[in-house]
Amino acid sequence: MTSQEFFDHGALVSVLTTQPLGRALDYKAPEGGCHLGAFVEVPLGPRKVLGVVWGAGKGDYDIAKIRSVIRVLDAAPMRAEMREFLMRAAAYTLTPMPAMLRLATRAPGLGDPPSMRKVYRRGVKEPERMTDARSRVLATLSEYGDLSFTLKELAEMAGVTPSVVKGLVGQGAVFEEDSPRDVPFAPMDPDLPSKELTQDQAAGARALAEGVAGQAYGTTLLRGVTGSGKTEVYLEAIAAALRAGRQALVLLPEIALTEQFFTRVQERFGAKPAEWHSGATMTERRRIWRMVGHGQAQLVIGARSALFLPFQNLGLIVVDEEHDTSYKQEEGVLYNARDMAVLRAAICGAQVVLASATPSLESWANVEAGKYRRLELTSRFGPAVLPTMGAIDMRAEALPSDKWVSPTLQIEVSKRLEKGEQAMLFINRRGYAPITLCRACGHQIGCDHCDARMVEHRFLKRLVCHQCGESKPMPEVCPSCEAVGRLAPVGPGVERLGEEAAALWPDARIATLSSDMYGSARALKAEIAAISDGAADIIIGTQLVAKGHNFPNLTLVGVIDADLGLMGSDLRAAERTFQLMRQVAGRAGRAEAPGTALLQTYQPEHPVIRAILAGDEDAFWAAEAKERQQAGVPPYGRMAGIILSGPDIAQVFDAGNLLARQDGPLRAVGAQVFGPAPAPIARVRGRHRVRLLVKADKSAPLQEALARWVAQVRLKGDLRLAVDIDPQSFY
Repeated sequence: MTSQEFFDHGALVSVLTTQPLGRALDYKAPEGGCHLGAFVEVPLGPRKVLGVVWGAGKGDYDIAKIRSVIRVLDAAPMRAEMREFLMRAAAYTLTPMPAMLRLATRAPGLGDPPSMRKVYRRGVKEPERMTDARSRVLATLSEYGDLSFTLKELAEMAGVTPSVVKGLVGQGAVFEEDSPRDVPFAPMDPDLPSKELTQDQAAGARALAEGVAGQAYGTTLLRGVTGSGKTEVYLEAIAAALRAGRQALVLLPEIALTEQFFTRVQERFGAKPAEWHSGATMTERRRIWRMVGHGQAQLVIGARSALFLPFQNLGLIVVDEEHDTSYKQEEGVLYNARDMAVLRAAICGAQVVLASATPSLESWANVEAGKYRRLELTSRFGPAVLPTMGAIDMRAEALPSDKWVSPTLQIEVSKRLEKGEQAMLFINRRGYAPITLCRACGHQIGCDHCDARMVEHRFLKRLVCHQCGESKPMPEVCPSCEAVGRLAPVGPGVERLGEEAAALWPDARIATLSSDMYGSARALKAEIAAISDGAADIIIGTQLVAKGHNFPNLTLVGVIDADLGLMGSDLRAAERTFQLMRQVAGRAGRAEAPGTALLQTYQPEHPVIRAILAGDEDAFWAAEAKERQQAGVPPYGRMAGIILSGPDIAQVFDAGNLLARQDGPLRAVGAQVFGPAPAPIARVRGRHRVRLLVKADKSAPLQEALARWVAQVRLKGDLRLAVDIDPQSFY
């Protein structure tokens, strides 16, 4: 090995820690030496902290005061491609390297010795007395040969209680042993039979598989109408990666809720993939992190943070529903997982598949520019056909002010119920009502810590702030004028819509799907599975229902307020409304019965509503692209948001004004500064928020200029500054 790859005992090494220090620190290599990229434990003041050997030490410090690395952790060293990915991602997002390293080490107990668990396998003796339950346990163990199982796994597989297994242990018929928890994932078989593919699907699958087999970087936009079988196509790309001995990663926007997807993956490859998301246990997260690093997890299905796992040989990244806004991390390190997936793949020579029925304008523009390849799936899989789209002009509907389901939509829902089919009513508002207002004085109840209205959640009997999560009991008395019994809900939320549906169709089984109405992802997942099996007649849902769920008996989708997303000044408002409406409409008619989607709107002549109804997606994207190009905004220009926050509003504005005045570094690259101005939600969690917006040409070296510009402000006290490259929201 060269001196740059291995450091002998006592050699100076530069260690990047996860602590917010702004730079790597010099240490002496421990006894036995250490590799470049090794995960180490080092002393920092009185503490022991995690770090990575980043290179040779600088030696610009009193050598006598340099301390030694305490120990090298039992983990595969960080590969050069991963270090490059972190550095390039940090440079693009203007994020300090310690914060990037924290993203790459989000597994608990990396420095702990291997933890053990009890496992059970077939013993050498026969039980003194055989019972039906005991015979099932022994038959299960015999069926799997020498494999061992945890107590829970074995009891569930045999259909017995754990005490039956324990009784067999006492008689020597089953052995109980200690085994490491961090065990490899079961191998996947890419050559198991796949579903029969349509001509479109087969052509797409071949093209993706050829790209993966080439073992070089490339990005493909897999665009297909909802229900066209995009998943089946990219599963064949995963199979190609596995055949080549490479690992694959699939990113999903709502991983904790996609039970149907995991079942399909297991059917295709004969084993469960690794599942990385916030709902995974700490023990399972550590196991996945370690096994990915050793190449013993072939396929990971994950949320956006799975991009920072230490893959040994990554050959494919799939970003499913690539347009989804949840891929943008809005707190801490601000990054877009779709863009970071492309960066990571380019570094390690992997293929990227961006799958969506309604791609982002950024991806559409990259296809038009020749940077990405495009594959199209133009028809639904099997007998299913695309839903019929229609608008209900609310200006012509006789509807009381406190009701939201139009008479026309009521008739259509009733028709479906008579036929034994499912109907969905969609509204993109959680809770019961978005505003609680005093009818005596007009006061609207707001959050104590944010400049946001509190939302009534009637099921919880509380008011909830959707910005900071603060909640309080529903008051009886107006906090402003102290009038009793005059507080009233204004506007519809998903819970209120459910209440209206129950009154309209008292005999129907109604299920309300909203992320904050279930105690856990598991409970919500179970409810979605039950609905898919026909346990509800009417589904009331928020944006959650648009994320790829398959309800075979659903034939009508009614969108209550199609105009809601068109309000406000967000430059992506039209794009997001178009995507959401098309995605929601796509839930209808996914089996043999044809589907219909009806949009209640007060603006049926709006260009976005007309584009949704016409289904002419290319015309919509072309018109939207032309508008953005003329305005010089993404993806045809560059933008960055600067968010200053602090408890003292004067101090926050002073810092914002100072930045606005000292904009020389930005003017040098042709960039403009707008602001400072209060953020649309000007106070969150008690902190006042001020925004500046920077706009520049596509070719401008914006990051370098931004770094020089913000360095002019010294952050005093509790003042915070965040830079958001390519902002997705402007709240």
